[in-house]
Amino acid sequence: MEISQLLKGVLDLAVLAVLREQDGYGYDVLRRLRQAGLDEVGDASVYGTLRRLYKAGLLTSYVVPSEEGPHRKYYSMNELGRQRLAEAGRTWHSFAKTMDDLLGEAA
Repeated sequence: MEISQLLKGVLDLAVLAVLREQDGYGYDVLRRLRQAGLDEVGDASVYGTLRRLYKAGLLTSYVVPSEEGPHRKYYSMNELGRQRLAEAGRTWHSFAKTMDDLLGEAA
């Protein structure tokens, strides 16, 4: 099974989890996802996910001037985003347990 296919289904959850502790701009979120072990995640996927979560009302944004180049758009999770993260986390844990049970010793 390809990691990229699995990522498509859980990228929203992963991005929300990264933003739970600390706000971040696009490249920062991408870097933190890769540091967490999601090496396969693509730049465009993360930027698109951030825009989609923002449009869905799960994130807020603000701009911070940068002396090293263009201003950076930071994203932060709002209450609706925290609720979605909690719901998606419960769904993920239930799904992962089911898969662990199905795979058993084969994994």
